[in-house]
Amino acid sequence: FLAVVENLPAETQSVVKFAYVTGWRIDSEVLPLQWRQVDLAGGEVRLDPGKTKNGEGRTFPLTRELRELLEQRRAVTDQLQRGRGRVCPWVFHRDGAPIRSFRGAFRSACLAAGCPGRLLHDLRRTAVRILVRAAVPGRVAMQLTGHRTRSVFERYNIVSAGDLLDTARRLDTSPHASGGSRR
Repeated sequence: FLAVVENLPAETQSVVKFAYVTGWRIDSEVLPLQWRQVDLAGGEVRLDPGKTKNGEGRTFPLTRELRELLEQRRAVTDQLQRGRGRVCPWVFHRDGAPIRSFRGAFRSACLAAGCPGRLLHDLRRTAVRILVRAAVPGRVAMQLTGHRTRSVFERYNIVSAGDLLDTARRLDTSPHASGGSRR
């Protein structure tokens, strides 16, 4: 992830970092995000009802990483606005214009980072995995990422070889799993 981010143009690095944490859909939820939806004082970012795939509004509380990212974006936007004398409503922009797409840049960054074939939508899957591994209750994680059904959410919660090895380690240290305690 970090290698991919390093190989992205500066204006899209923050988009990818934001999606990595929130699991929000890049094209329809992250790129159109406007400052009126960000409440730094209240510590949250909101998606308006009717603007998400499932039509429901959504709120994501600011983590330290999200707060720092949004404060940096705010400073960039404020500097641009002072220099141009006009308002820029978008959180993620290229010199004041909304970013519409950066799929080509993402493909190039993945190739340069040694992980070709990754998709922007993989960030959604990664965010789900991070939330689950952080022991966030499934229903809460679904609310944060905007998954309406458990079955779709579970499609994003992919089990990896590392997960299986971690389970074996837990079993090795569990007094309930040892062969000597079973009869």
